[in-house]
Amino acid sequence: MHDHAHGVSGIRGQANHRLLTISLSLTATVMVVQIVGAILTGSLALLADAAHMFADASALVIALIASLVAARPANERNTYGYQRAEVFGALINAVLLIILCVWIAVEAVGRLLQPAEAHVNGGLMIVVAVAGLVANAVSMWLLSAAQRTSINVRGAYLEVLGDLIGSAVVIVAAIMIAVTGWMPADALASLLIAVMIVPRAVTLLREVFAVLGERAPEGTDVGTIRDHILSAEGVAEVHDIHVWQLTRGAPVFTAHVVVEPSVLEDGSSARLLSKLQNYLADHFDVEHSTFQFEPAGHREHDAH
Repeated sequence: MHDHAHGVSGIRGQANHRLLTISLSLTATVMVVQIVGAILTGSLALLADAAHMFADASALVIALIASLVAARPANERNTYGYQRAEVFGALINAVLLIILCVWIAVEAVGRLLQPAEAHVNGGLMIVVAVAGLVANAVSMWLLSAAQRTSINVRGAYLEVLGDLIGSAVVIVAAIMIAVTGWMPADALASLLIAVMIVPRAVTLLREVFAVLGERAPEGTDVGTIRDHILSAEGVAEVHDIHVWQLTRGAPVFTAHVVVEPSVLEDGSSARLLSKLQNYLADHFDVEHSTFQFEPAGHREHDAH
């Protein structure tokens, strides 16, 4: 006995698809501006931020492709559909962030070890960094709502957040260079950007592995669910409870429920099923729930 209703969430919605497209356009534009600015100013921090923008643009492209794949309907070979495509897209995003972090760190250390070769135009650097700050703020605002329900949009959102902070760091470094002429500020800003990337990449990887490892969603108390099911009239026992996610915002629940003989005899099983499913939907936003009702005394033959 089960409920197969599936809602549209995360990047599977057309509205979020459109937001990702707008954010991609902004990111790509700023990336080009920062690359040109890095060439004109000689700033490694701007180049690092441009590289970060490139990773963000790639991440958004991956997210958009995943949104199209995830929207495909379920079939006999893929009975849950293609929602898991979002998770694989997020995994690629995280790997890109780690690679980017290593590249920035190596380049920054090399410039610190040879400071005589570094010369940066602080004034122009400020102008380019401010433009990046504004564009990142707009992108964050566009993605803020959608990132709560999609792991992939969340990955893009976190990267834009890092860009916003990175632009602020570049502005500070540019002001120091323009005012004092201290060129190492540029390389130090690049290192700081690299340090900021690491926690975001690790956080995203942890969330991806939690989904792929079929762990219970964050905030889901399996004990509370079990106690509520047991408290329902007619329920004698509950076992084999499993809770996992297809992707962020798409939890799945299954359980074997042993019921009193009267539940099966008087036809009240349908009411009990609706009661249990409504509880999961109202309190845990479960998109797909399956209950197997068993008569009291039933022996479980499945291997554990």
